[in-house]
Amino acid sequence: MKVVIVGAGLVGCASAYQLARAGFDVELVDAAAEPGLLTSFANGAQLSYSYAEPFASPGTLKSLPGMLLSADSPVKFRLRADWRQWAWGLRFLAACRPGKARRGTATLIQLARLSRRVLEGWMHDECWSVGFKQNGKLVLCPDEATLARQRALVAFQATLGCRQEVLSAAECREREPALGGALDGIAGGIWTADECIADPHLLCRELVASMRKLGGRTWFNTEVTGFVREGRRIVAARSSTGDLTADAFVLAAGPHVAALASGAGFHLPVYPVKGYSITVPFRGRERPAASVTHLGRKTVFAPLGNQLRVAAMAEITGYERDVPASRVAAMIDSVEAVYPGLCDTASPRPWAGLRPATPDSVPLIGRLKSTNVFVNAGQGALGLTLAAGSAAKLSEAMCEFAG
Repeated sequence: MKVVIVGAGLVGCASAYQLARAGFDVELVDAAAEPGLLTSFANGAQLSYSYAEPFASPGTLKSLPGMLLSADSPVKFRLRADWRQWAWGLRFLAACRPGKARRGTATLIQLARLSRRVLEGWMHDECWSVGFKQNGKLVLCPDEATLARQRALVAFQATLGCRQEVLSAAECREREPALGGALDGIAGGIWTADECIADPHLLCRELVASMRKLGGRTWFNTEVTGFVREGRRIVAARSSTGDLTADAFVLAAGPHVAALASGAGFHLPVYPVKGYSITVPFRGRERPAASVTHLGRKTVFAPLGNQLRVAAMAEITGYERDVPASRVAAMIDSVEAVYPGLCDTASPRPWAGLRPATPDSVPLIGRLKSTNVFVNAGQGALGLTLAAGSAAKLSEAMCEFAG
């Protein structure tokens, strides 16, 4: 069965590779020149298998007014004349209820654990160079209230099979000596030993290379502009290089999946949440071993070889990909505060990406109604973590469809 996949970010590339492994005739289409150039290019690089709490939560709701009123807040919401944003925002507020957030956490952790098994299987079968490493993750809590919330989350996630430790500030220092004075005033932290890192852009490239070896084909510099319908079925994707025919179609176009789906007659509650990163080199041989998430600064840090990837912020402001100097300055300030003197921040490589998010952070995976159109989207900030598991679930649904 021939399948056209629209979107060559992490989720689209993983879907293409997994479907090729399952015996499908795969074509991967993207407007960019190569895989992983947009949302997946320079994200946070953390594989958060045990830290998959939804963005919508009671804690987020409680702190939302203060964050939205602050000019330099890590979270921004700017209203636009876009009904999709308004609808998404209302559903996001509803998803902040405690019960809804806990169910979302359970769903995401279950998918994350599947994703880990699938990715490890792929890594066993392939010789990929993607900077993959199990290095553990330390989550820093700036005050006792935050530590108490994280302690409750750890207790809940233990019922889901996660293994995490609550640490004092002194124990955090023992786990990651490179933090130095950054731990002054920290209430404590959460240590997860089996968390991992990988370079998302390199993973996209390896997935596509392996897919091609399995007979898959790619159409880059090719923008999908609509679909050709015959009855309830889509028979072709209209593109800038001509119509692409197939037996089934997968919408994996990240933040643009909602607009793409509307052209096929579907409404998907996916809206972009903009995030930023900088990548800076280490000055010398000293470097952190573990990934770090600083909850006070709403910033994540991942050591990737000779460089540190720093990612932060969540802006629900539309589709612009600009990188304001103020956001770069804020991330540089975080680097200097958390790893004083460890990195050369004079010439950071900045990036902005639009994370495709659902209101409750649970991705949309599977067949759209009784059609030959499938979706794999809405992984939000967890695209790297969830891509492999999402691809496996999509493949299962498509194998059932193919009979």
